[in-house]
Amino acid sequence: MSRNKVQFQKSMSIHSFIEKFGSEQQCREHLFALRWPNGFHCPYCGHDQYCQLKSRALYQCNQCHHQSSLVAGTLFEGTKLPLRLWFLAIYLITQEKNGISALELSRQLGISYNATWRMKHKIMQAMKTRDDEHQLFGFVQLDDAYWGGVKKGKRGRGAGNKSPFVAAVAMNEEGHPMRMRFSMVKGFSNTEIKTWAEHHIEPKSLVISDGLACFKAVETADQHHLKIVTGGGAQSVELPYFIWVNTMLSNVKNAMHGTYHAIRRKHLPRYLGEFCYKFNRRYDLEGMVTQLLNDCIDTPAMPARLLKLAEVRW
Repeated sequence: MSRNKVQFQKSMSIHSFIEKFGSEQQCREHLFALRWPNGFHCPYCGHDQYCQLKSRALYQCNQCHHQSSLVAGTLFEGTKLPLRLWFLAIYLITQEKNGISALELSRQLGISYNATWRMKHKIMQAMKTRDDEHQLFGFVQLDDAYWGGVKKGKRGRGAGNKSPFVAAVAMNEEGHPMRMRFSMVKGFSNTEIKTWAEHHIEPKSLVISDGLACFKAVETADQHHLKIVTGGGAQSVELPYFIWVNTMLSNVKNAMHGTYHAIRRKHLPRYLGEFCYKFNRRYDLEGMVTQLLNDCIDTPAMPARLLKLAEVRW
């Protein structure tokens, strides 16, 4: 029996990671090369000649004397942790298919839970931010989903304390899943779905959904829409029209239940974004570390207070 090439692809082993990023100096040199691939250029005047201060880890422009930090303006700005711990956290997060909790990450890194929690959420924010820049296109399977809620009492869409989110998987012409987007929404209303579709689906794509009335709103967002009334029940999950979105929903929910003890509603979009980011880049597991490092460089600094604000959506 042939092996799945994605599942059995080569990844970055822990030995390779240590050889490449085992010291603080190696991490600094790699980050410098990623941030300034054509050599250092002063962010103030653009001059390319500089000197490195001995008293502090700063680069000073020889022309305007502006001083720049390696991590200024990036997700790493203001951190008190060594870069090698950030690099190791990124490695562990990207190479673990089912995710890694902040508690387990704390044990692996040897730092406090609170520091690890902040680090993990900053990294997940970088993953979500970058993934939100890419729209789905082609044939898009769409479904409504919920996270959390009470165990007893009323079930389904009317149950209390549930967090609604839209699940979408884009397929190519051969019917293979290419990208997915899971986005928390306020609810399943026409306005909410229209706004979501404008953000996350390219115009003229074919959206395939069940009979939920609000999904018709994708048509007002310049999408083609195919509605298939499933009737509900276990058999509707097996319909070929929704096989991939239902498969990914099941996989992600099982992974989240198995890895995380609890997820607060306001942080749910980051957790969903983490799984989408890794799924959308699953064909290059080895290169995902460098890709995420680049995305952390492009993500603005996020103070701890911003991580605890109200929920982020879409």
